[in-house]
Amino acid sequence: MNSYYWNRSHLQIPNYRVYAPYPFYHNMPTGHFNNFYGQNNDDIEDAMMRQRPQEINRIMALIDRQFANFYAELQNFGVPRVVTTNIFRSIVAYVLENENRYTGNLQQRTNALFNAYLRDNAFVPIILRGYGVPNNRIHQMIRAIIRFVLENIEEQTTTGWSEWEDLGGVLTSAPAVASWQPNRLDVFGRGQNNALWHKWWDGSRWSEWEDLGGVLTSAPAAVSWGRNRIDVFGRGQNNALWHKWWDGFRWSNWEDLGGVLTSAPAVASWSSNRLDVFARGQNNALWHKWWDGFRWSEWEDLGGSTITSGPAAASTAPNRLEVFARGTNNQLLFRTWNGTSWSGWRSLGGDITSEPAAVSWGGNRLDVFARGRNNHFWHIWRA
Repeated sequence: MNSYYWNRSHLQIPNYRVYAPYPFYHNMPTGHFNNFYGQNNDDIEDAMMRQRPQEINRIMALIDRQFANFYAELQNFGVPRVVTTNIFRSIVAYVLENENRYTGNLQQRTNALFNAYLRDNAFVPIILRGYGVPNNRIHQMIRAIIRFVLENIEEQTTTGWSEWEDLGGVLTSAPAVASWQPNRLDVFGRGQNNALWHKWWDGSRWSEWEDLGGVLTSAPAAVSWGRNRIDVFGRGQNNALWHKWWDGFRWSNWEDLGGVLTSAPAVASWSSNRLDVFARGQNNALWHKWWDGFRWSEWEDLGGSTITSGPAAASTAPNRLEVFARGTNNQLLFRTWNGTSWSGWRSLGGDITSEPAAVSWGGNRLDVFARGRNNHFWHIWRA
């Protein structure tokens, strides 16, 4: 091995070179282990986290400033800076790769990731102890960097969101939202008279609320599968699925689509004139009904675990999902699928008393709605 590291006689771990060809992940090529001890860092970064090199570099730049004392302290023990850098880089990469696996508050997630990192990278403390760094100090440094990475992931993911705004109205259900073109939003909710109420953003201003009738016993669900087309669903007094749509000129009458629902419905569309509707049935399983462009299917039971709450979801890009839900403290939480892995839950604050509704009408734009403590309609967005 062409590294100065193994020439240090006081390390007393000659056998570890046999077992350590995979320092960060079990599938890392042996050649990258050489790089860790003083050669090219780029290949390490690529192997550790091919999908997020910019994020690694961003956080490493912050660590270099925040923890300059760690570098100096380890250098006093004789640890070369390149070794320290690559150890810290391995911590950053590990947290980015695995933080979505753990829930809880910041301290709980830090502890969980700390234990997991030491389990999966046992060679790191061995290396530093070989230079004479006390074990408790090694643990303090690793834990501090893990916590710092988590804090800066959360700071980055909440950047760009607006403040909450009050859009008025008196809602008795969670809202629903759909968009049929850029900078167009149509939002719906059940009013005090149990009818469907509608408000829209036309790109310049919000309309007043309008009453679309009906008698709903759940929150509505809404979707658009084409320009100037909106389909809205809700549970009726008979617990069946009811449907109303806008065709570009007028609102239809309500139609009864049957079924026995024990929750508000959810709806999605993956192509023109296609609708997929979901709801919880009497057996607490997920039920599904769809429109194929010509007719409605029968209801089908998709089984699964008992459903006790409903999320909202939107997509800002191919293979990209943003999922929202109300947290235990009534704050709006969200997590993201980036095509490879899920992020952890993040908080966007607020004090909401309903399930949220979410939509994206282009680019990185997201609009999220929920009922607030004052029963008004509240809105938060990301540009």
